[in-house]
Amino acid sequence: MALRTDLSIYKKFNFEKAPVAVKFSLTKPDGIKQLDKVVPFCEMIKETQQRPEPFYFTRDNENCVGKVVLGMEEMPPHIEGGLIGPKFGIYQEARVNNKIYQYVPKIHKNMVNYVAFSTFDKLNFEPDLLIFMVKPRQAEIILRAMSYSTGEIWAPRTTPVLGCAWIYVYPYLSGNVNYTVTGLGFGMIAKKVFEEGWMILSVPYNWIPTITQNLKEMEWVLPSYTDGREGFLKREKQVFDEAAREAGQA
Repeated sequence: MALRTDLSIYKKFNFEKAPVAVKFSLTKPDGIKQLDKVVPFCEMIKETQQRPEPFYFTRDNENCVGKVVLGMEEMPPHIEGGLIGPKFGIYQEARVNNKIYQYVPKIHKNMVNYVAFSTFDKLNFEPDLLIFMVKPRQAEIILRAMSYSTGEIWAPRTTPVLGCAWIYVYPYLSGNVNYTVTGLGFGMIAKKVFEEGWMILSVPYNWIPTITQNLKEMEWVLPSYTDGREGFLKREKQVFDEAAREAGQA
């Protein structure tokens, strides 16, 4: 199937970890097999990178709170009431833990029955999200591509728990690019899902065409990044002086 947006430009990154595409669906995906095991939502990225073919999962394949933020199940009162966080030492008391549920994004009940995952090289569906697991320098290029033609700010959001909600659900519902760093989320640390220091960058479908096109147009490695300190200071002065002259201030 031909995708609406050609993603071949991303091959130029030579990613160490394969990017992952995600699709939320009310109906069963065509041409994709169901996951044959039970995995927490936060580990689905890693699961996708380790598999040769796309897959989808249902509520029966998820064994954490992922099914809750996906609207597949109601939040149990003992979780939403804030009783869990204090027992793990994450929050001081229940009222503090409970506060986060004002902010944690959730998909409306029964709107998603299936979630499909694929690496880019096997992708055969229109993605709702592109998820990149990269080092900061590659993340900077993708984020700069977001703001290059739009001026959009970089505004990450997350909480110490329920990191899956911010990786998947928040960008999908809000239409905002979001990112976090491995080593911040409680569950992912405790389960040793990822080694520390990787940026997980989630791009929702409405941003895919803009970011992809800007990656084709803009310079990835800016001259200022390779000048060295003294070279950059010289370039900086030249740029500011030139701008001042153009504005009639010099």
